[in-house]
Amino acid sequence: MSTSARSAVLGRPRVHLRRTDSTNDRARDLAIGGAPHGTLVTASEQTAGRGRQGRRWSAPASSSVLMSLVLRWAIPDSSPSLLPLIAALAVCDVAPEDARIKWPNDIVMARPQGLAKLAGILAEGRPQEGWAVLGIGVNVAVKASDLPTELRERAASMGQSSAEIEPTLKRLLEALERRLGDSAQATLEAWRARDALRGRAVAWAAGRGRAEGIDGEGRLIVALAGGGHATLDAGEVHLEEIG
Repeated sequence: MSTSARSAVLGRPRVHLRRTDSTNDRARDLAIGGAPHGTLVTASEQTAGRGRQGRRWSAPASSSVLMSLVLRWAIPDSSPSLLPLIAALAVCDVAPEDARIKWPNDIVMARPQGLAKLAGILAEGRPQEGWAVLGIGVNVAVKASDLPTELRERAASMGQSSAEIEPTLKRLLEALERRLGDSAQATLEAWRARDALRGRAVAWAAGRGRAEGIDGEGRLIVALAGGGHATLDAGEVHLEEIG
């Protein structure tokens, strides 16, 4: 990132919306219009929030951090290649101690029924133009009773009150600022220490196997059931934990 961008404070300027379709969509519009590095869009409620591969992100009103950041860098196509991993680590910095990362960047907590999702991350943008939008949703004060029945066992929450949403957002922005300054090696090592899938059986459209961590580019390494290994790119698979 440029010197001027690195000196900017994440979260300024800020646009807060009581209700919107998607903070990522609003932040993308601002980025296209020239909004500076660090511009933040937040909302109390989203009607069309989404995660990776178009999956819907649901959260009751005034229960979660719902944010999207405009990030810029000086040289086109030089965006931080590990940005989603960096963001996942920043969320873990403000999450409960036992929070882990389900590759590539879902923040989860272990529950008797399996891994329950605490937070999700979606990075979008135009690297060729030198910018990206980083969307993060964190369940701060979500109550299971307020969720659709089909999501109650798959969602986790920090168990805080809605009054903790703003303080959590502040800590998250500070953590993200720190993590963006880390080297790639430090990022990879920290991510591996939070890996929720290592040693677990996983499946995707093209096969199944056992997760064995990530490589130097943040791709998932899987030992295949029939022998050999596969390296998975986050943009190409929908991964499911099995067994």
